[in-house]
Amino acid sequence: MGRRRKGRDISGWLVVDKPAGMTSTTVVNKVRWALDAKKAGHAGTLDPEATGVLAVALGEATKTVPFITEALKAYTFTVRLGQATNTDDAEGQVIATSDLRPDDEAIKAALGAFVGDIMQVPPQFSAVKVDGERAYKKARDGEEMELAARPLWVEELLLVDRPDEDHVVLEMTCGKGGYVRSIARDLGKALGCYAHVKSLRRIWSGPFQATEGVTLAQVEAMAKTPALDAYLQPLEIGLADLPEVRCLAESVAKLRNGNPAAVIASDVAFGEEVWASYEGKAIAVGTYRGGELQPSRVFVA
Repeated sequence: MGRRRKGRDISGWLVVDKPAGMTSTTVVNKVRWALDAKKAGHAGTLDPEATGVLAVALGEATKTVPFITEALKAYTFTVRLGQATNTDDAEGQVIATSDLRPDDEAIKAALGAFVGDIMQVPPQFSAVKVDGERAYKKARDGEEMELAARPLWVEELLLVDRPDEDHVVLEMTCGKGGYVRSIARDLGKALGCYAHVKSLRRIWSGPFQATEGVTLAQVEAMAKTPALDAYLQPLEIGLADLPEVRCLAESVAKLRNGNPAAVIASDVAFGEEVWASYEGKAIAVGTYRGGELQPSRVFVA
């Protein structure tokens, strides 16, 4: 028999405004410790030097992580023109330079190629797997890899500031799996001047905003107190992009046991993925079958 995990049965979301210089996993572990939670995870890794929204799921909310991961997210980032690095960010070694500095109009014109359905090659220093090993581990050993391009949906990519001739500030809204470092690298190539990401901030992810996030200093200051619990958001927020149907009282136990049960719905198509609620609380996620829900995920009370 496995060892029982210690901690509280606490469920919900805590939005952390992640600081630079720390991995996403470290932040999750600190939140789990501070809330004395049995289970925690996050909806989308941020690079160690990146800041902004890190949505930490606790308890039953971890079952809604895939829906946040699939949602749109937005970043603001500063691009350093004239330099390429081996990591495509400021942490790496400069491997190429250029004296060319495109003007704002040239940059705006180039951004159009990075909007819509695009194909993107991940950075050499990334977590994608190559022959069963993380690319960044191979890159650290000096190995150069041919990484396969991946599809990415970019909703919007805008030039929002030009502090000086060496730097531009961009804002991007995109779907799942985007590498901001690749955008900067490829923009530099398109402009003929090389480029890398100098700083990066995720300003929102799905329903979560950086402006509503708690800092890690606040998490540590309020650790193990009810004050931190007050910042928790309900797990149902993670289901905001799915249609909601309502459970009948007699359906709750059936659904939680993984069995089909009757639900009340309006404007929901047969076969659509939905979430079922009872008295405002999430009971299950599943497929709507015309007056009945076939559950695929259930939430413990």
